[in-house]
Amino acid sequence: MHTKDEYIAVFDSGIGGISVLKELIRLMPNEKYLYFGDSANAPYGIHSAEEVRRRTLAVAEMLIKRGIKALVVACNTATAAAITALRQQYPELIVIGIEPALKVAADQFPGGHVGVMATPLTLQEEKFHRQAERFAGIDLVTIPVTGLVEMIEAGLGNDPQTEALLRPVLMPYAGKLDAVVLGCTHYPFAAKAIQKLLGEKTAVLDGGAGTARETRRRLEEAGLLRDGVGEIQMENSAHDPKLLAYAMELVKEA
Repeated sequence: MHTKDEYIAVFDSGIGGISVLKELIRLMPNEKYLYFGDSANAPYGIHSAEEVRRRTLAVAEMLIKRGIKALVVACNTATAAAITALRQQYPELIVIGIEPALKVAADQFPGGHVGVMATPLTLQEEKFHRQAERFAGIDLVTIPVTGLVEMIEAGLGNDPQTEALLRPVLMPYAGKLDAVVLGCTHYPFAAKAIQKLLGEKTAVLDGGAGTARETRRRLEEAGLLRDGVGEIQMENSAHDPKLLAYAMELVKEA
């Protein structure tokens, strides 16, 4: 039996899921949050689906032992690889995954040209292909990206080095997309560079706000919304004090 005072656990392969954590805090400031970043094993996108599934289940088991009322998998790659297994293994727990904001793009730009930036593994997973098929009305192009997660983990999200990394990937689409969907929770931390390269007319969309709304809906439905003063506990498998301090800085950024 879960209680209102238990943590909402938020899990990502590193610091990227903080983009989702910020949306959760914005919507539910009274909750207690336990954020776990698996930076020691980042990026997940270079591993096999089975490796990501095993690692995600191991992290979930560790977090559940801490006493949590919900688990938010704030990692697109982990969601694609492991969300079904998590829900099967923990049917009594509220488990929320994140998906690329394709519905938002389809609603805002019916029949439009939409790009999806994500890790190669996310784009290869059957879960992504099933979701994409639901929005056949938009002209969808997939844009696999490698190396960006590592840049963001190093605190270089909007650094000139990141722009240089993205330029050859994004320039073929400059001025040609109505929207680009960020299919990795790390990518919002490079949104300025992405916007600059694609042009101001391209909307940059991510799934963080939708994930937060779904989490709130499920908690409210279960009678588990908390009153009182909110709390954030930040942990990381890399055990690097500088990384934890950087993570808290990201939480506080507007």
